[in-house]
Amino acid sequence: MAPLSPTVARWELMLRIRRRRNEFDVNASVIAKELGFTLSYWSKVEKERILAEDKLKKLMSLLEFDPDEREEMLRLREIAKGRGWWSSYAGLLPDGLARLYGLEFGAQSIRTYESVLIPGLLQTDDYARALIANDSARIRQVDVDRLVEVRLRRQDRLIGQDPLRLKAIVNEAALTQQIGGRAVLDGQLRHIAAMVEQHPDTVDVRVIPFEAGGGALLGGATFHLLGFDSALLPDIAWTETLIHMGVIEDAEPVRNLDTLFVKAMAENALTRAESLALIEGKMSAG
Repeated sequence: MAPLSPTVARWELMLRIRRRRNEFDVNASVIAKELGFTLSYWSKVEKERILAEDKLKKLMSLLEFDPDEREEMLRLREIAKGRGWWSSYAGLLPDGLARLYGLEFGAQSIRTYESVLIPGLLQTDDYARALIANDSARIRQVDVDRLVEVRLRRQDRLIGQDPLRLKAIVNEAALTQQIGGRAVLDGQLRHIAAMVEQHPDTVDVRVIPFEAGGGALLGGATFHLLGFDSALLPDIAWTETLIHMGVIEDAEPVRNLDTLFVKAMAENALTRAESLALIEGKMSAG
């Protein structure tokens, strides 16, 4: 199972409440009144706060949760009160990005698509540093070291006990763009090849070659699809552009991204072995 994540625990707790509220057709104003909240404060609770234990017990009684589920929800609340490693970088990361890293830490699987860059979960220190330092319009140079630290910290989930299952699709362009120069790119390609070979059950990287007919199907998109251990938690997505990034929980756009990923994997990307051979072929001799 994936490790416990305060972010995932809070999300699951509020999702259980929201589903029961919808099932019983209990509107927000009724809940706010029952708990002694203003409607605006209840809205904040739904989005980002953690209910006090007595308030949660009162709400569970109102919504008629059975004893076993009440016990599980109190357990989730305790986990949600914790601090994940990403909390140490709260002043550095936008709220949405910190939430992504919290969700990622508690995920069972991630499917990711990158058009022109190597996915963050597979980047080397040198590649990440060159990439982050070059983004001077949005990133202060004084923050570069800590942002590289964050990127590498995320990768701990790929190794050790109960590792994250990663499937990544990249365009061939990502294997040729010399971020940081030729030596940095070579080191990056060797790292990807090593991860694929050393973790055959959990790391899968597929390449869409230049000659693929639908190679530009997803354009310059970057997105991730996150899956979880709990049957109660749906897949969610993260999308990112130069001007916008955020978590997507609505079922329809998540399904659309899932369809695009499956199609790209089946129709456009090379096989695992072919992709590894192409990655190794892009390395400089010696």
